[in-house]
This record gives sequence, C-alpha cells and structure tokens, in this order.
Amino acid sequence: MPQQFTCAQVQEAVRTLGDEALQWLQDMIEFESVQGNEAGVQDYTRQVMEHVGLTPQYREIPDSLMGDPEYSHNENEMPYAGRYNVVDTWGADEGRSVILQSHTDVIPGGEWQEAFTPRFDGTYVYGRGATDCKGPVVMMILALAALKKLGFEPRGRIESQFVIEEEVGGNGALALIRQGCKADAVIIGEGSLLNVFPANRGALWFKLTTYGKSLHMGRRNEGVNAIEKMMEAARHILDYEQELIRESLNYPLFERYEAPVQICLGMISAGNWPSMVPDECTMEGGVGFLPNKSKSQIEHELEQAILRTDDEWLRGHYKLTFDKLRNDAYESDPNHPLVVGLHQTAVECGIDSEIFGWNVSCDARLYAKLGGMTTMVYGPGTIADAHAAGEKVEWRQVIDGAAALALTLSRWCG
Repeated sequence: MPQQFTCAQVQEAVRTLGDEALQWLQDMIEFESVQGNEAGVQDYTRQVMEHVGLTPQYREIPDSLMGDPEYSHNENEMPYAGRYNVVDTWGADEGRSVILQSHTDVIPGGEWQEAFTPRFDGTYVYGRGATDCKGPVVMMILALAALKKLGFEPRGRIESQFVIEEEVGGNGALALIRQGCKADAVIIGEGSLLNVFPANRGALWFKLTTYGKSLHMGRRNEGVNAIEKMMEAARHILDYEQELIRESLNYPLFERYEAPVQICLGMISAGNWPSMVPDECTMEGGVGFLPNKSKSQIEHELEQAILRTDDEWLRGHYKLTFDKLRNDAYESDPNHPLVVGLHQTAVECGIDSEIFGWNVSCDARLYAKLGGMTTMVYGPGTIADAHAAGEKVEWRQVIDGAAALALTLSRWCG
C-alpha cells in the first residue's frame, strides 16, 4: 500500500526542521555565488543534502557544452573545471518519477553593500538569492528532509538537481539534459508566490548595429549618421512590439497580463567625438514573447520589421545578431495530473495558489522544449524582489511551500 500522509503530518515534520532550514538559507546567502564562484555554495548544498539523509553527487559540466547550439553565450564565459551541478537520486523505478530543480548562482550585489550579509527580521529573510533562488532550493531540500523524517520510501524516483549558470541562460540545466536526465514531470523552483506555472514567456536578446559614413560636423550633410539610422530602425522595432502585443493578448494561461510581451531597448553606444558624424551605432535589447511564437519566428519577424523602412541606406547597412540569451517560450498541459495535484495540495494546505502562465523566463523551458517533459514552476517569493537591492523572501512561504511540495511528492511518487 502506498504511504498516506495528511497535510497536518507533513506540516508538523516541516515545522520541526524549520529553525535548521532557516540557518541553511542564511548560510547559502553568505556565499557570493556569482558566475565562476559557485563552488562554495554547491559544496554547502551537497553537505546539507547529506545531512538530511540524501546521497548527492557532483555532476561535471564538459567544456564541450559551449559548442551546443542551445548554449547561452555571455561576456564572462569560463571553463567548467571545478564548477559542478549537484544531483541526488532517491527512490526506485517502480512508480512515477519527478525532477526537482533550482539554481544556486546569483547576480552580483551591485551597490547593495549588504547583499551577502543575510538578515532575518522575523518575517522576511533578506539577501541576494533569498528569492532567486536559494529560498526555493531550501524549500525543496526541506520538503525532502520532512519526507525522510516521516519515513517515506518513494516507489518512483525523485531526482534533485541544483544547478549553476541559470542567470546567464541555463547552461547548468542544459548540461544535465544533454547528459540524459529524464522524468515523468519536472518542478522548477523559482519565486512563484506558490502559484503553479505550467507555461513561461520566452526571452530573446538581440544586438543591432547600424553603419554610416563618418565626416566632420561641418560636412554633416555629406555623411551618413549611424545614430539617425538606429533611430529609424528603433521606430520600426517599437511598431513591431505593438503588433506582438496584439497577437498575444488573451493567450491561454496569460490572459491576466495587459501587455504579456515586450521589447526592451536596453543599451546603445555610438561615436567617439561630439563634432564627428558617427559611422557605427550599436544597440542591444530583448524581446519577451509567449508560446504562440518560437524564438526563430521572433528572430525572423524582428528583422522583417527593420526591413520595412523606406530608408535604402539602412536596408543595406545594418547587422542583426542573436548571440546571447535565447530562451524559448514553452507551455505544458495545465491539466496534467502533477500540475493539478501540486495546485490542489497547496490549496489543501491553506495556500492561496492558482494555475497560470508566468511572464518570466527560466530553466523550465529547457526541460519542456529539449527534454520533452511536462514542466511547471513553483516556489516561494516573487519576481518583484529578484535581482533587487533589498531582495527578500517571506520565510513562512518557504515553510508552507515545503509542506505542500512534500505532500505532493508523497502522492506522486508513493
């Protein structure tokens, strides 16, 4: 007979581990686990998992991954020697399986001097990664620790994956998918306010360069100003944004968003002297899009938008590339039994939870699109706090989220 637990039993097991788990989160925040500096937090995560009775292992990431067509290139690329994912497998292969995944890498603290000095005020835990994503990591480990405490023996396999390089596009997750990880469903730990998100927006970064003809300001009319050509291109790009919004309104699971998609013109640079006509202008930006479009469609449509110009010079003197973040949108079945089960269990445990789409991009799309697995996002905290000075997570959400997750796992893998 499968082991049957009540919400109250699981909540009590989580509660008895709460003080210890609070310390785990504060300890993890102390690690400045930016890209290239993840070893310390990964070692600590492995130790915590061993402490609660799991048997985690380091999983190497080969440098050859950089040649993968889905690899997210970035300006801080470095070898993967000594930089690992942490993976644990618990249970048998006699029932339904699940992957629990979140990430321990964070963005830099920036001007926030206390970013890596954790603080708990009785309600919130503050520090870089509190929401994104060390809070969700602790929620997942706490759920597993509670099940261990209850004597749960999963008939189906529970694979826990705590990865690096999510913040630069998901290369840690990509490595595990290329290494063959597979399960009946995947739960990604991100700040969802304990809602269940079976669909995510995509995000595509672009770099546009316009070229001109440089001359002294006194002969401006004989030159071609690359900034002015960029202004013309930007006008058409923003026109395309309005088209994208119209095509995406009321898309299933994203109906609540007034502007579910967007184009951000993020950085621009040109010229090196005030009285010279610049011959080159570069702009970088991003496109957010829903599952009604693929990233290849967005690439094509963005270029076609630029080519709508009547400016013959611009049509022949630009370069558009997509060399950095290239996150596809995805959607899984909102009626999948684990999507529904996780949501219903959360409600059963007193959580105000809904099922809808998330207008944010994360590792989830890799498991859905490349791994072919039903994938959902669930975790404590809100995206509004992620990456912010003063990033925080409500501790009660970590506790409540862990209890609902533990009960869900007992039913799915029991």
